[in-house]
Amino acid sequence: MANPFPIPLNALRAIEIVARRGALAPAAEELGVTIGAVSQHLRRAEERLGMELFERTPAGLRPLPALKAALPQLTSGFSALQDGLASLKGSDEGVLNLTVGSVFASRWLIWRINKFTLLHRDIEVRLNVTATMLDLSRPDVDCGIRYGHGKWPGVQAELVGGTEYQPVCAPPVAKLLERPADLANVPVIQDETTMLSWDAWRAEVGLDPAIRLTGPLYSDASLAFDAAISEQGVLMAADMMSADAVSDGRLVRPFAHSVEGPLGYWLVTAQGRRESRKLRAFREWLRVEVPASVRGYVHQSRG
Repeated sequence: MANPFPIPLNALRAIEIVARRGALAPAAEELGVTIGAVSQHLRRAEERLGMELFERTPAGLRPLPALKAALPQLTSGFSALQDGLASLKGSDEGVLNLTVGSVFASRWLIWRINKFTLLHRDIEVRLNVTATMLDLSRPDVDCGIRYGHGKWPGVQAELVGGTEYQPVCAPPVAKLLERPADLANVPVIQDETTMLSWDAWRAEVGLDPAIRLTGPLYSDASLAFDAAISEQGVLMAADMMSADAVSDGRLVRPFAHSVEGPLGYWLVTAQGRRESRKLRAFREWLRVEVPASVRGYVHQSRG
């Protein structure tokens, strides 16, 4: 009788990870093998199937149409396997493993997470703060918060907030700003990592695009926030991220004019993953806490 599964499970897993991530290294790391071993998995799978699965490009490995069509089933299948294994060994519903970026962690979440734990004393939140986009299908990651367009392959995403943004600065700097054109006379903090568009805001308020905006340059978004608070200049910031500092007077919004962009903060999970009780609790908490924070309800953690 012919083997109905001609490709070993590890090889299938390697194919699924490489198809999602576009590289051999993430699969090697997750499977605990060398990059050469992953490459062998792919080659032998293609030989057994009698077809090529990937296009080899200078930018990485891209799944060909047949694999691209099958990828959602592969991803959801492995998510279901992980859920099944978790059920067998007794999933730890008492620990929520969450991956977030530094700005969301330092400017919003860290001041509020105690509210969640007070509501759900049986759930411990473990934060992995990183700029790296972690593989959400890993067994040690329950969910994440990502900033962007919300359309990531193999990911289920629900918009949390953060789509509106505008300039912010310390009160002494704001005294120098009566109209948008005055930005030419003060430092404008340049955040190399930002995805917020100064051009869109300038167009919205009618600021001449020929006016140059210059100031200190930062490669870390959290430091750029600190620079604005310490009176180094004006920073473009999401209203959600600046709400606390505005509420307690460390920052002001000198022009009181926000624009809404196509990007925001999203609660993300691996596609096909079963929603656990702890994840449902966190999702429901975000739906209440985020709107409250944007409306200016100051957190209770600072005196």
